[in-house]
Amino acid sequence: MKKRKWFINLLKEEKWLNDRLAEGYACRRVSSLGGYLFEPTDRKMVIRLDYQRQMSAEKYEEYKGTYADFGWTHLKGSRWGSVQYWQKPADGRDEIFSDAGSQIAFYQRLTHYALTTACLFFIYICVLFDGHIFTAMFDVKASYLTEGLWEMEGAMFWRAFLFETPFAMLRFLPAWIFGIAIVVSLYSYFLYVKRKKEYA
Repeated sequence: MKKRKWFINLLKEEKWLNDRLAEGYACRRVSSLGGYLFEPTDRKMVIRLDYQRQMSAEKYEEYKGTYADFGWTHLKGSRWGSVQYWQKPADGRDEIFSDAGSQIAFYQRLTHYALTTACLFFIYICVLFDGHIFTAMFDVKASYLTEGLWEMEGAMFWRAFLFETPFAMLRFLPAWIFGIAIVVSLYSYFLYVKRKKEYA
């Protein structure tokens, strides 16, 4: 079974993946373009997501080896600062952050991940819209650059509109991704502070 879905919030992505696994599937592949390949299985599986900043090849192998020792299979990720996907048969020891320190560190990394995403899309917006974020987010027409498009009528309008819409989405959607990433970073930071207070 193939599924395609895009996420900015890792917590929501992890929940969505585990909901699919609960239906009797195991995840076999995760692509960088939001593609997921699932296969039926008789075993109950669990997936956990982690975000790690860039690390050396030696540290990365050590990182993967630690989880492999506890039965986790590495589905996707790299040492260059990316989301790491881990899967294993459910056995009651299904958390990869088992102590206070690791949970706090995870939410700190998650905040960094969301802020990095927001910064990248902010730069993209500044280049396209000269820094006018609200125009990028709420003025859909500003994303359509065909001269005279909104004065066209009939079939000519629809041909031009449908042709440019995919390109307009590349201009319009990044502004919303930026906004969502900011919200996710604030939420992650809230969880980071909350966990830190709980275990202080």
